[in-house]
Amino acid sequence: MMKATLPLCLLLAMLHLSVHSLTQTDHYSGQPKATDFQEQHPLEGDPLESCQRIVPSNTDFAFRFYRQATTQEPGKNIFFSPISISAAFALLALGSRATSQAQVLEGLGFNLTSTEEEEIHNGFHHLLLLFMDKHLKPLRTFLKDIKKLYRGKVVSSNFQNCTEAKKEINDHVKNKTHGNIKQILKELDPNTVMIIVNYIYFKAYWENPFDIKGTHKDYFHVNAKTSVEVKMMTRDGFYKAYTDRKLSCKVVQIPYKGDAAALFILPNEGKMKQLEHALTEETVSKWEKSLQRWRVEVHIPKLSISGTYDLKKMLMNLGVTDVFSDRADLSGITGKPDVKVSKAAHKAVLKIHENGTEAAAVTSTDFLPHSLPPVIKFNRPFLLLIVDRYTQSILFMGKIVNPTEK
Repeated sequence: MMKATLPLCLLLAMLHLSVHSLTQTDHYSGQPKATDFQEQHPLEGDPLESCQRIVPSNTDFAFRFYRQATTQEPGKNIFFSPISISAAFALLALGSRATSQAQVLEGLGFNLTSTEEEEIHNGFHHLLLLFMDKHLKPLRTFLKDIKKLYRGKVVSSNFQNCTEAKKEINDHVKNKTHGNIKQILKELDPNTVMIIVNYIYFKAYWENPFDIKGTHKDYFHVNAKTSVEVKMMTRDGFYKAYTDRKLSCKVVQIPYKGDAAALFILPNEGKMKQLEHALTEETVSKWEKSLQRWRVEVHIPKLSISGTYDLKKMLMNLGVTDVFSDRADLSGITGKPDVKVSKAAHKAVLKIHENGTEAAAVTSTDFLPHSLPPVIKFNRPFLLLIVDRYTQSILFMGKIVNPTEK
């Protein structure tokens, strides 16, 4: 029997991931502030502990997704938020049943014999927003769960009119990301049953900003034949760094105000593929433990890139197939078995400027001895991980192949 083509649209939107991944924070000061969610729906147990339990699975998922992205778009910039995608699909799992649910959770890297489903949801208590068709009534228990676990709320909308629905979703995303993500949905099929739209806009400031006066024109070597002109930021200061001789790469940690830090990973020439193959939780853990504070002069290009991904295609390659097919059982959402996911999209935006992810720079200097420091110049393709320093969750992952490509 064909699944009913009821025009339902489910939007899972992760908004403004802040520099404190466990609490919603004030972006401008980097100081945590309590949220209504924490006051109204205190989670049982230690939220930090809940998050740490799901980190190994999230890290594993991040690298599997990254390999999918590099296979599909070789030679292109890559930027996505694994934690955002995982949270969106974990919420979908909350409304899935039977094989559909098992596939989603296993596709996200969870071993269901060693991890309880409740533990997974407790770990994912991130801010999510839901759009649903007003003609479909979600189960009261599903609404209660998303409110408790994901601070979600349902917004009534009319999805009989595709043009109107598409505009409403795009406008909402544009508004919530202050125009940084203008369009996430290009088209909406009139037979759409359910769609997941997952977007994220990261905004944080460096703990020690780069001096805008030090930014200069330089060349970034995309490959052996192509070089592009970039605005190269530079700063001489104390950073945690590590040279991984086995993997032929250098790692520099640049902290943001708050709990997040960027790991810039520069492979030696010709060693990118070797580095990509070695990306595992153990590798990143080794880097974290091996980082030591040194005086370094870093050169990093200013950039503004984004990544847009067809999650349906990529998740299906990772074994999540039923929720996208007529075998889908999403009865935990609506109480009816005749709903499937027609489309799933993810978009993430990254801007790197002197002050962090926003332009404007305040000079900050370290007290430096009178000797010349080693120079680490990110002037060829490099990897970037934005990590929560307390849970070691990978909030974002990227490969910068060409900083001038949007």
